[in-house]
Amino acid sequence: MGSKIYVGGLPYATTESQLDDLFAPHGTVESVRVITDKVTGQSRGFGFVEMSTDEEAKAAITALNETQLNGRTLTVNEAKPQEPRSAVGSFGGGRGDRGERRARW
Repeated sequence: MGSKIYVGGLPYATTESQLDDLFAPHGTVESVRVITDKVTGQSRGFGFVEMSTDEEAKAAITALNETQLNGRTLTVNEAKPQEPRSAVGSFGGGRGDRGERRARW
């Protein structure tokens, strides 16, 4: 397990400072990041916390998963590496493997 923790279900008004305060009783908080929308700057309702050791991360997950913060239930678990994005299903041109366009007559 890594020491990076995913925190979901955050109230949109939650600040990085508040998230730091929430995790501090469970060990040394190395970094905190609340993810925001690139356009509006508003919180997207989740973030990441990095603890100094795996043991502290496990303790924080055990203590905080499914707890309430300002009326919302938090989901706290080990952060997973982001899956690489593929072009499948994306908008855009290209005919894929369907071959060249044929004449109708």
